[in-house]
Amino acid sequence: MAEITERDDAADLAEGDPAVAESRADNEIYVVEPLLPQRLRRPSDLLRFIATLVVLGAVILLALVAKQTLIGLEADVKEGAELVPLLSRIAAFLGGAAVLVVPAAFAVERVFHRDGLRVAEGLIAAIVGMAGSFLLGQWLVGGNLHDLRVLLTGDRAIEPLNTLLTSVIAYSTAVRISRRPTWRMLMWATVALYILAFFSGRQITIPSAIVTVLVGMAIGYATLYSVGSPNTRPAGSAVVAALRKLSFSVVSARRIEDDHQGSRRYAVGLHDGSGLDVTVLDRDRQVAGLPYRLWRRFRLHSETRRRAIRSLRAELEREALMAYAAQAAGASTPRLLGTSEIGTEAALLAYEHLETRPLEEVPDAEIDDALLAQIWEQVELLQIQRLAHRRLTGDSIHLDRAGRVVLTDARSGEIAAGDLLLRLDVAQLLTYLSLRVGPERSVRAAAAVMGPEALAAALPLLQRIALTRETRAALAKAKNVLPGIRDHIVALKPQGKVEEVRLERFRPRTLVTIIASALAAYIVLSQLSRVDVYHVFTTANWAWSGLALVASFVSFVAAALMLRGFVPERLPLWRTVLVQFAASFVKLVAPAAVGGVAINTRYLQKRGISPALAVASVGASQLIMLVFHIGLLLMFAYITGSSTNTAFTPSRGLVLALLAVAVLVVVVLGVPPLRRLITVRMRRLFSNVLPRLLDVLQSPRKMIEACVGTLMITLAFVACLNACVAAFGGEISFTAVAVVYLTANAIGSAAPTPGGLGAVEGALTVGLSLAGLSPELATSAVLLHRLLTFWLPVLPGWASFTYLQRHEAL
Repeated sequence: MAEITERDDAADLAEGDPAVAESRADNEIYVVEPLLPQRLRRPSDLLRFIATLVVLGAVILLALVAKQTLIGLEADVKEGAELVPLLSRIAAFLGGAAVLVVPAAFAVERVFHRDGLRVAEGLIAAIVGMAGSFLLGQWLVGGNLHDLRVLLTGDRAIEPLNTLLTSVIAYSTAVRISRRPTWRMLMWATVALYILAFFSGRQITIPSAIVTVLVGMAIGYATLYSVGSPNTRPAGSAVVAALRKLSFSVVSARRIEDDHQGSRRYAVGLHDGSGLDVTVLDRDRQVAGLPYRLWRRFRLHSETRRRAIRSLRAELEREALMAYAAQAAGASTPRLLGTSEIGTEAALLAYEHLETRPLEEVPDAEIDDALLAQIWEQVELLQIQRLAHRRLTGDSIHLDRAGRVVLTDARSGEIAAGDLLLRLDVAQLLTYLSLRVGPERSVRAAAAVMGPEALAAALPLLQRIALTRETRAALAKAKNVLPGIRDHIVALKPQGKVEEVRLERFRPRTLVTIIASALAAYIVLSQLSRVDVYHVFTTANWAWSGLALVASFVSFVAAALMLRGFVPERLPLWRTVLVQFAASFVKLVAPAAVGGVAINTRYLQKRGISPALAVASVGASQLIMLVFHIGLLLMFAYITGSSTNTAFTPSRGLVLALLAVAVLVVVVLGVPPLRRLITVRMRRLFSNVLPRLLDVLQSPRKMIEACVGTLMITLAFVACLNACVAAFGGEISFTAVAVVYLTANAIGSAAPTPGGLGAVEGALTVGLSLAGLSPELATSAVLLHRLLTFWLPVLPGWASFTYLQRHEAL
C-alpha cells in the first residue's frame, strides 16, 4: 500500500521548531495516508440495482393482474390517435429525434468539461442495454411465457422491449444524468414524449414502456457497480483545508484505522502541540450496511430500531448533538471542537485528541472492581440526562493514561431516550462485562452504582436480539452467560416483578414457517383439485365417519391421561382434556411438535408446578411417546411384512426408511454445528427427564396411566384413519394403516408448518397409495381424517383456550 509522505523531513522540522511550524501554518500540509482508489464500487449502485429489479417484478405482476384494464386503455388511445393522425406523426418525429439528441448533447457537454470517462461508461451501458433488450425480447418471443408476451406486445408484431429506449435509459443512468436537475428534466420529458408517440402509433404498450425503462435503469446501475465510479471522496488535503477554515493551525495529519462503521479517521497535530481526532463522513458510505439495518428495522419494534437511511447532513447533526449532550451531562468523552462540510460529498467532526486505549485491549486480569465502578458511573451520568449510548462495547469504552474511563463513539447514541433504550444500554453493558469478568462481578458492580431496581428493569431485555452484533458473536462462544446474569439479578431482587418485553416483531423461524405453510397450502390445494370435495363428503359412509369422529375424540382423552401419568401431582381429568383441545387450536400457528409442548408446560406451571419440573414432565412424556412410536412402527411393520393377506409389503420400504434414518443420523452427528444444535435442544428438553421418570415409576398407578394414555393416542389416530378408509369403501389391513400413519406422523412432526400441514397430507396420501388404494380414494380418506383430527377440533379448541385463559389455567 503506497503512502503519501512527501516532505516528511519538513514536517518533522515543523514539529520540533515552533517558529518553523508557524511559518508553515499557511503552507500545504502533506497528509500521510494510503492512496485513495481512483474508482469505487458504490453500495448505493448495487442497492438501486436490486430495488429496480424488485420494482420490475412488482410491475409485471400488477400488469398481469390488471391486463384487461390495460387492454381497454390501449383501445381508447388508439381511437384518439386516429382522430388526430397528424399530431401523432409530429409527436413521433419529435420524440424519436429528441431521444437521440439529448443524450448526445449531454455527452458533448461532459467532454468539454473533461469528463469523457463518464460518457464512456454511459456508452458501455448503452451497448449492454441494446444487446440485453434484444436477447430478452427474442427469449420472450420464442419462449413459453404467452401471457407475458401478449402483455408486452399486445399480441402484435412489435418488440417486447424497445431496444432504443432501453439503451438510452441505460446510458442516462450510467452517466448519472439524474444529478443534473436541468438535464434530468429534459431527459425525462424526452422519454415521455417518445413513449407517448410510440404508444399512440401502437408501436409499444404501456407495460412494455414501463418494463423497458426499468430494465434500462437496472442495466445502467449494474454497469456502474461493475466498472465502478470515479472516487469523489475528498483527500486528506481537503480535510486539512476544512480544518484550517475552522481556525485550527494544522502542522501534521495522518490516516489511522477506520471506525466500526467504516468512516475514515485522521490523527491531526496542531501548532500548540495538541491534537485532533477527525472523523470523516463520506456520502457514499451512508448506505454501507443498509441491508442489515433494514433487516433489523423490519424485524424489531419501532422503539428499538434505528433509521436505516440518513442523509449526510442528518448524520453529521446527529453525532454532533449527541457529543455536545454527553459533554453537558458531565460524562468523560472527547470534546467535540468543530464540524464542517467538505464540499458536497463529505463532512468532518473534529474531537480533541486523548491518549487512550480501548477496553478490548485491556487484559481481563486488569479489569478490577474500581474500573467496573468507573464504567457504570459514566453510564449513570448519561442515563440521568436521558442519553442512550447504544454501543457500550470494548471499542467504545477507553482508558486514558491515568486509568480514567472515557466513552467514545457518540454517533450511535440517542438524546431524550425512552426508558426502553436506557434499559437496553444497561443490558448491553451487563452482558459485555460479564463476558470479560463473569456475571457475578458484572452484576455486583452494576448494582453498587445503578441500584438493584435498574438491573431488575433490564432483566427482561437480556435477549440476544437486543445486543450488538459483536456481543452476540461473543455469546455464541460462551456458555450460560445470560442465564447467569439473570440468576444474579434475581438473587439481588427476588421480589421484583417486571413485565416481559418483546423486542422482535417476528423470529427468522417465522419466515421459514410462512414459506413452508405456503408450500403446504399448495400441496393441499393440489390434492383438493384432484377430487370433488362435495362428492367426497356426501358419499362417505356415515357410520364409519361417526366411528372415526369418536376415535378422534378418544385421542384427546388419551393425551390427557398421558400427561397426568407423567405428573406426580394431581391434575383434574376433564380440565386436562380441555388443555389438549386448546393445544389443537394452537397448532394452527405453531409446528405440530411445538404447540402441544408449550401449552402443556404452561398449564403445569399454572397448576403450581415449578418451570423446571413442568418442562421435565412434558419432556418425559415426549420421550416415552417417541419410544412407543418407534416400537409400534417396528411392530406393525413386521406384522405387515410377514402377512400374505395384503399386497402392501412395506418390508423393503421399512429397510429403506431405516437406511435413510441411519444416513440422516450420520450426517447430523458428523456435522459439528448440527450436532451441537441437536444436543443443546435435547439437553434443554430432557435435562431433568430422568429424575421425573423415577418419580413416576414410584407410583404404579401413574405408570399404568402414562403407558395406557401413550398407547391409546397412537391407536386412536390409527383407528380414525382406518375408519376413514373404510368410509369410502377402501380395504386395507389395520397394521398397514398403522405403518402409514406412524410414518406420516413422524414426517409431520419434523415439518415446520403449523400442525405439519401439507407434509402429513402428502405422506398419508403417498403411503395409502403404496398400500394399494387408488390415489383418489387415498386422498378422500386423508382429507376426512385431517378434517376430523386437525380442522374440526379448532373451534372447540378455541373455546377451550378462551375458557382456560379466563380461569387463569393457561
